[in-house]
Amino acid sequence: MLIAGPTASGKSALALALAREIGGTIVNADSMQVYRDLRVITARPTRQEEAGVPHRLYGHVDAAENYSVGRWLADVGPVLREVRAAGSVPVLVGGTGLYFKALTQGISAVPPIPEEIRAAVRARMQRDGPAALHAQLAARDPATQLKPADRTRIARALEVLEATGRPLGAWHREGLPPLLAAPDAVKIFLAPERDELRQRIAARFDAMVGAGALDEVRALSARRLDPLLPAMKAHGVPWLIRHLAGEVTLAQAAEGAKNDTRRYTKRQFTWARHQLPDWTWMAPEGALAGALRTLGR
Repeated sequence: MLIAGPTASGKSALALALAREIGGTIVNADSMQVYRDLRVITARPTRQEEAGVPHRLYGHVDAAENYSVGRWLADVGPVLREVRAAGSVPVLVGGTGLYFKALTQGISAVPPIPEEIRAAVRARMQRDGPAALHAQLAARDPATQLKPADRTRIARALEVLEATGRPLGAWHREGLPPLLAAPDAVKIFLAPERDELRQRIAARFDAMVGAGALDEVRALSARRLDPLLPAMKAHGVPWLIRHLAGEVTLAQAAEGAKNDTRRYTKRQFTWARHQLPDWTWMAPEGALAGALRTLGR
């Protein structure tokens, strides 16, 4: 069972209810909920929820690591085998569509990038800026279509080029097979109405702040990690860091984080329509009953 959807759509609640009904094990497919430093600000399942139903691949990565879809596939493969061997049903849930696409359609075979190369590229990005590195990338890979301001993707493309001597596009053409046959999986995309989703986003962020998100981000900020790391760009983290630095009020930080999340959910909807065309879209209300019907329960 695969459950995807935009941020704050109710995926975790559906996965929990479904796992209880079918004796399932919840497996994380969210690129931010893998980080142990980010329990509150990413709305990870609570310890009580984790104790009630088996959960896998939550909070198992340090924020200093640059976790990737390739790493997730390497982690999730053995977990799926273990869950099935134990007689449980894997319920994969998360907002990272690329994880689901890689799981069911395969992924490019880019080898691991040595940490020293990654660190050197990031240092150059900090020193010279994205436009300069984009020019370097374009000179070595004229086929690149990245925008000059796309810091993360430019850094990634340069890392791969410098580590392997081949452009990222060349690796993308040589894929690894999927771990899961798409026709064999029940695939649900939770799709709340837009106004409802806006309200969910606002309520969720306020609840996270009330549950200690500011203290969590304070501890993360104190580590002085590379701002290009994925964990440092989790929704709400940059804005709360700005608040802690005295640049904005907490109210301004909250509104900025909510607006960023709303814009991101629009991209999630658009991406899913094009990249996950065979998924069944459901409203959160009645999704449990719909999922059980799909499973023949």
